Amino acid sequence: MAQNGKPTVIITGASSGVGLYTAKAMANKGWHVVMACRDLAKAETAAQSVGIPKDSYTVIHIDLGSLDSVRQFVNNFRASGKSLDALLCNAAIYMPLIKEPLRSPEGYELTMTTNHLGHFLLCNLLLEDLKKSTYGDRRLVILGTVTHNPDELGGKIPPRPDLGNLEGFADGFKEPISMIDGKKFEPVKAYKDSKVCNVLTMRELHRRYHDVTGIAFTSLYPGCVAETPLFRNHYPLFQKIFPLFQKYITGGYVSQELSGERVASVIADPEYKQSGAYWSWGNRQKKDRKSFVQKVSPQARDDEKAEKLWDLSAKLVGIA
Repeated sequence: MAQNGKPTVIITGASSGVGLYTAKAMANKGWHVVMACRDLAKAETAAQSVGIPKDSYTVIHIDLGSLDSVRQFVNNFRASGKSLDALLCNAAIYMPLIKEPLRSPEGYELTMTTNHLGHFLLCNLLLEDLKKSTYGDRRLVILGTVTHNPDELGGKIPPRPDLGNLEGFADGFKEPISMIDGKKFEPVKAYKDSKVCNVLTMRELHRRYHDVTGIAFTSLYPGCVAETPLFRNHYPLFQKIFPLFQKYITGGYVSQELSGERVASVIADPEYKQSGAYWSWGNRQKKDRKSFVQKVSPQARDDEKAEKLWDLSAKLVGIA
């Protein structure tokens, strides 16, 4: 337990959207939140704007697009002396309009680095801290998305995710390679592929570590948060129409506040303790909708692919 008697959760990307409202909901549940963010001033302002009490959060810098930054974050967190009782991997970038891939300092394509590789490294480094926690119900949660799953309406829209045989990762993922399947760069597919990797990572963490550590590893899709800053790099017209489409056509829309409450429940509430589960909600707009464990996409439940992805990712982030 944290020194002030509160359990501590790290939330990546906590300065806006789902991450911010999850931070607020966790503080309301009596947790101390470490807001792991790129922009410290923005995170401070955001925390105050939604009314998170000053003694309920700490802001520590992280840029998930840089593996060195991830390592520095872990050092800084440990230097704070706090225990780690839960970790939420929430941060993500989505850059649908770019024509050429952006690169991390390591030379890897930036969407996959930020959304998957940075979090993969963070999970592996912080596993030791979670193991040491004396809190009785430790959890590691990775945020999912409907777009990872072509079996659902929201996942049918092309381009569909396809990790291929992980050729891009196997070949080192550096220029000219920009996609995990080794094919031509496609920014929307890069995002969807990274979210399949998130679910595979959660399932492989569960397979490797749940029985020996007791930590619960889960993922979830809280509903479509159509007004999240995740879409800030999309066309302005899309940003206007998309929330209306989700509200009135698909029924998938949820507010940032409701999504934050749902994510916080998966991090902290007793009924979400089932490790290896991917949680979802029915008609996602309705506050009283019951959650259920959803079957993930065929790719995301491929155990062989999960193991191969783990091994190749470990090489790319330098922990193999």
